[in-house]
Amino acid sequence: MRLDVYSDTICPWCYIGKRRFERALAARPQANLSIRWRAFMLNPSMPPEGMDRRAYIQAKFGGAGRAQRLYQALASAGASVGLAFDFERLERTPNTLDSHRLLRYAAERGCQDAVVEGLFAAYFVEGRDIGDASVLVEVAAAAGLDGAVVRRRLAGDSDVEAVLAEDTLARHQGVTGVPCFIFNGRYMLSGAQEPEAFMQLFDLAREDDAERLESGRQTDAR
Repeated sequence: MRLDVYSDTICPWCYIGKRRFERALAARPQANLSIRWRAFMLNPSMPPEGMDRRAYIQAKFGGAGRAQRLYQALASAGASVGLAFDFERLERTPNTLDSHRLLRYAAERGCQDAVVEGLFAAYFVEGRDIGDASVLVEVAAAAGLDGAVVRRRLAGDSDVEAVLAEDTLARHQGVTGVPCFIFNGRYMLSGAQEPEAFMQLFDLAREDDAERLESGRQTDAR
């Protein structure tokens, strides 16, 4: 079974969705499940240096009042899955291109999940600027990657076009919000759904795997 998870590293619902998916997986383990985190940028026009958080909130939500109500709902949802969001610590909203570049490299090195977790925790719990290369290097090193190698990659243009292409592909596939979970390239689940919703997709994807395997056997027998 193949699972592509489209998300952004500054999306709180993606962090919640990750936890809910993990609960579903703990309740219903899936053998031979391959997971790949894919890029979707909520703010593709964000300046490279990011934006002051207060200015971002004013532009996106129309002021702190509405944002605070949304944060309260997010904090409640996060707490239900063991996450302690600390939105008060956020001083900047970053451009997430480099964080997605790091995730692509982490996938190549077999530690993408650890880096995803590290990025979410750094931003939402610790209030760190994950658009800053030094922060990204520290997250990478904590996940077992060579920090010096990561720093050199981020200083260049490795994977920039690949990340932008992935974001464009997501939109062409009909992804309009994140998180978005796509099983076997066919079955899509949008949003931070409860574990039960994932279990239904597990069943569909397993049936799909079985049908493909049987079709392959019949082709080989001809």
